[in-house]
Amino acid sequence: MIAGYLSGSSLLHRLPAGVKLIALALLSVFILPIGDPLVLAFVLAAVLLVYASFGRRGVLRILEWRSLLPLLAIIFALQVWAASLSVAVASVLRIAVMVLIADLVTLSTRLQDMMDALAVPLKPLARFGVDPERLSLAVALVLRFVPVLLESWRGREEAWRARSPRRPGLVLIGAFFSGALSTADQVAEALDARGFGMPDQPEPPALLTSSRPNP
Repeated sequence: MIAGYLSGSSLLHRLPAGVKLIALALLSVFILPIGDPLVLAFVLAAVLLVYASFGRRGVLRILEWRSLLPLLAIIFALQVWAASLSVAVASVLRIAVMVLIADLVTLSTRLQDMMDALAVPLKPLARFGVDPERLSLAVALVLRFVPVLLESWRGREEAWRARSPRRPGLVLIGAFFSGALSTADQVAEALDARGFGMPDQPEPPALLTSSRPNP
């Protein structure tokens, strides 16, 4: 999951994690109501320029998201059928922009920095018995898992195409989910070994024993 982070010294890397998360939330709010495909295309171009500023690593990072193309194609077709071509283009561009912006936060923010930033607004939940550190870790892991799962799918898809001329079928989906669950188990075991497991449970009461001494 740490592979989601790209080391660097850019302005984006130097910004505090909290600032980037707030900016991500605000940008998402502003982008959602935009329905003009031309405006969304300009926003997408600006986001791609930010990726390009990272050089070859940034370009490769964009290519990792090509696994989303089939899903975007389905959304596009449904929107054309249900609404119009303009709405379909705007919907696809909007999703692409929001996904790539979120990924910019992931690739420029260390896991620990993201956890520290998320723990601050989650502190009030401690009054209700929620551990802010555990919850912030869960949110950070979800963000980290996205590129990892995409890379896993892409690797399985390439392996399938290397062995068979047919398109990937349901067998590949089953293998993907099996691998994802296996990875989740490994992460859970690693976290448990580092003290992030379930809180200590009270020991069960001792069994009542007879006061008669043993022979």
